[in-house]
Amino acid sequence: MPSHRNQIIELPKKTEYEVADIFRMYKDSYQETNVLTPLQSKVIGSITACRTAKLGGHIDECDNCGVIRVSYNSCRDRHCPKCQAMSGEKWIEARKSDLLPIGYFHNVFTLAHELNDLVPGNEKIMYDILFKSAIETLQEFAKNELGGVLGITAVLHTWSQLLKRHIHLHCIVTGGALSLEGSNWVSLQYEYLFPVLALSEVFKGKYCDKLENATTKGKLKLFGKTNKLKRQIEFKEFIRKLKEKEWVVFSKEPFGKPEDVLRYLGRYTHRVAISNRRILSITNGEVTYSYKDNLDDGKVKEMKISCHEFIKRFLFHVLPSGFMKIRHYGILGGSKEKLKICKKLLKVVVPDIGGTEKESYEDMLLRLTGEDIKVCPCCLIGKMKRKEVIHPNKASPFEARNRYMQVA
Repeated sequence: MPSHRNQIIELPKKTEYEVADIFRMYKDSYQETNVLTPLQSKVIGSITACRTAKLGGHIDECDNCGVIRVSYNSCRDRHCPKCQAMSGEKWIEARKSDLLPIGYFHNVFTLAHELNDLVPGNEKIMYDILFKSAIETLQEFAKNELGGVLGITAVLHTWSQLLKRHIHLHCIVTGGALSLEGSNWVSLQYEYLFPVLALSEVFKGKYCDKLENATTKGKLKLFGKTNKLKRQIEFKEFIRKLKEKEWVVFSKEPFGKPEDVLRYLGRYTHRVAISNRRILSITNGEVTYSYKDNLDDGKVKEMKISCHEFIKRFLFHVLPSGFMKIRHYGILGGSKEKLKICKKLLKVVVPDIGGTEKESYEDMLLRLTGEDIKVCPCCLIGKMKRKEVIHPNKASPFEARNRYMQVA
């Protein structure tokens, strides 16, 4: 068996091009004509530092062939394309106990694109109003149609396939409701949750009214060259015209099995604006990325834009600090006392999981991908043993390796 002792390897990039590469190469020139907010700067800094020596890491050595592997820490920023897959899987695992043996529906509430120009500087309040309007609409229909309360998980997305603003809320909704008095479960037998045209009208009215109310109270910032009073008058006319437009609520038929809900929802909960695998090239100040054209039967096409425009579009989707983009309502919200009642009514057997050990990162990765990172990537026989921690910004992996070799 050949020895690889003293040979140092690093975990390879999973894709040739990354969002981080664009930030590293073009952030400085972008800032010559654009001002970054402190939060945007923080996000860019996290993404560019992710899985580099800047964040530190650790050194493992194979107990068979002696090869040394350097692994760097993740930034864990929720906007980072490299950090969300495992976070999503952990989230799905945590939600499995919330499943009920019923059908679930998928509804999508989309903001009219005319509102996009209002978003900068008003992200939090406009997104909060979106959550409130959509949930109130669904629960109002549930009360009137079923005499009960739904369970809803809502996930905010702000992007289109082209990285432009496309603000919409994915709602996974229970196919039934807990009666208002909490004594029985009311099943929903319809092919679709509720009539989408009626949902759209109520949702539109609620959103516009709440937005106008926020403006009256001074919570919504209206920018422009005209005076404040004139801006408010213009905004009222804008809202009036907005109410005349058709708004879109999308609805799908129930999922086949309760387990399908989590697999489906996992595609949305921890997704970021664009994944690294969609970036095809970075050349001469331009980036080419793939996208699905939903107006052409979902065909995969390519888009080429300047790297500065790419950065601008990516930053559209940086969420306000501390903003919760995944929220649970009704029987799924709060202390989940209502969910416990639903489980009793539906005769759900709750497994005894007391004393179950928390699954490690390595074991979860092995279960999900079949990749065992404990096994040496060179000899495929030995086990990688932790030898040293690399502290952030303290040393390069080669300096750390040299220190380790001197001690050894």
